Amino acid sequence: MFLSEPSLWAQSLFQHAKLGDVRRTKRLVQLAAQLAAHTGQSIVQSLSSSADIEAAYRFVRNDTISPAAIAEAGFAATVQACEQFDCLLALEDTTSLEFSHQSVAQELGHTTSRKNSSGLEAHTVLLFAPKVQQVIGLIEQHRWARDREAYGQKKQRAKRGYTEKESYKWQRASQAMATRLGAQMSKVISVCDREADVIEYLRFKTDAQQRFIVRSMQSRCIEEDQNKLYAFSETLQSAGERMVQVQQKGGRKARVARCDIRFAAVTVQVPANKTGQPVGLYYVGCQEKDTTDGLCWHLLTSEVVTTAEQAQEILDFYERRWLIEDFHKSWKSGGAQVVVV
Repeated sequence: MFLSEPSLWAQSLFQHAKLGDVRRTKRLVQLAAQLAAHTGQSIVQSLSSSADIEAAYRFVRNDTISPAAIAEAGFAATVQACEQFDCLLALEDTTSLEFSHQSVAQELGHTTSRKNSSGLEAHTVLLFAPKVQQVIGLIEQHRWARDREAYGQKKQRAKRGYTEKESYKWQRASQAMATRLGAQMSKVISVCDREADVIEYLRFKTDAQQRFIVRSMQSRCIEEDQNKLYAFSETLQSAGERMVQVQQKGGRKARVARCDIRFAAVTVQVPANKTGQPVGLYYVGCQEKDTTDGLCWHLLTSEVVTTAEQAQEILDFYERRWLIEDFHKSWKSGGAQVVVV
């Protein structure tokens, strides 16, 4: 969205921000353009005059300007950009933002890394148009600080209600998307990694008739042959092969994995400690050949998969999920530099 032209980008994104005064909106557009032209730099480094610097700090410190209103202006621009596409992937994931500055440390919570860390969690949803391979923009982002006193109390999570758990973030994101997109939500497919394999979330998406692809975290009980999901997948006939580019990461070398593709309709049972009806879904598997510890994806989806071509398309969509990780990496490092460790 005009990323090479900061002024056009800022105008398109924030021109309709409802900040209570058109002069504030104009200042927002100007400030956003100046910061975008100097990505990763501070306000002082980005602005050329002392007057602009002072105006920027007055804007930031103005308590009558709602950060949520600024965000909603950006989300609204994304909604408008969606109108020209008939299929969109909602790529979502959670990341931790860690800060070491003592002035903010007391207001923040622990992150995943360690108890004494100080930071926020951020769950982001990025819309992507697969047919034209184009990123559209952010449609949702929720940030929160974890309770330091609750660190290490994971075993007690079973006593908390679903809406009180951090895993509720997936449903919250879908509800926010649906509110903003309205009728356009019908062309959106949420694409999530294993952390979203929560039975309440799968049921919510199914009941709300919202489309999704979720990578399975566990071999759930299914009604087919009174079996477990992963064992059941081994009984399925191959639907062809797929070559998957495995990127280098840590000590792992980059390689091309030759994988076997399988698919079937499945009915996921509700765990014994929970109530509710079974969830009818489709399964797509992608498992590297000639190895027991290679690439292995078990995907659950609301999309109808009855042909090898449809299974391959589901895998195409899932492979685009890494874009949200790239976004978080850029956001936290050389981009906006939100992390100060």
